[in-house]
Amino acid sequence: MEWGNYSMHADFVLLGLFSHTHFPWLLFSLIFLVFVISVASNTVMIILIHIDPQLHTPMYFLLSQLSIMDILYITTIVPKMLADQLVGQKTISFAGCTAQHFLYLTLAGAEFFLLGLMSYDRYVAICNPLRYPILMSRKVCLLIVAAAWLGGSVDGFLLTPVTMQFPFCASREINHFFCEVPALLKLSCIDTSTYETAMYVCCIMMLLIPFSVISASYTRILITVCRMSETEGRQKAVATCSSHMVVVSLFYGAAMYTYVLPHSYHTPEQDKAVSAFYTILTPMLNPLIYSLRNKDVTGALKKALGRCSSRRIEDF
Repeated sequence: MEWGNYSMHADFVLLGLFSHTHFPWLLFSLIFLVFVISVASNTVMIILIHIDPQLHTPMYFLLSQLSIMDILYITTIVPKMLADQLVGQKTISFAGCTAQHFLYLTLAGAEFFLLGLMSYDRYVAICNPLRYPILMSRKVCLLIVAAAWLGGSVDGFLLTPVTMQFPFCASREINHFFCEVPALLKLSCIDTSTYETAMYVCCIMMLLIPFSVISASYTRILITVCRMSETEGRQKAVATCSSHMVVVSLFYGAAMYTYVLPHSYHTPEQDKAVSAFYTILTPMLNPLIYSLRNKDVTGALKKALGRCSSRRIEDF
């Protein structure tokens, strides 16, 4: 299909993060370092949860799923961006942009729902500890993970075909470092206001549903914690919940800024900075927040390192 002088399926040009910085290779090195730390720390988290019997609980099973999502999330965007900087190429094919767009929406949506459902796990553990093995059985955990992936997939399958069917004839240059919806819609040469309104409502719903679960869960948790007489139990409850709330605040806050705040209140450069935060930094911060504030995870890591060192000594 042709629209004006532009092919609907022609390649796009990603202007990226490096075009407006005076030290592109320094930024490249920092992003590469963050990427390596993110993949390594999330992989370590998954391995620890798998090998340590003390971490075979619903909370850590859900954390392992969060780590899987974070690995997939960051690898959808960062390797392409770094490779383009290395070879001096900024183009991305229409099919590549569509695939990246779909994977980004699916993984982001799945993480939204998983973070919301993880608060239910904390609610049951603190408010109904005697019924925890029943209410958070393996079947329930699998249903929670399936629901999160299904919710994210619905988001990807609904928004990707509609976004990519618009004729992009204004320009092929995307003022972003990946194929994000708002940046893509700016290239369309037809009015997209109706679709943007529908997408706005969809994003509100996607944020509102998990946020409602989180708010209800933590309201009940707060009431229960205030009634606790044991200081140790109260501190443990606050420690596990605070880690989750920090991650939720980082991820939801950045998403609300990008998709809920009207476009007139932020510039393309601010959009790129916020997107870099929740697509590059957040996957690295998640495992660090949960491990540094969690004695079970740090204990499992020490045991794993101890076993590795003892095996090396035996080999010698």
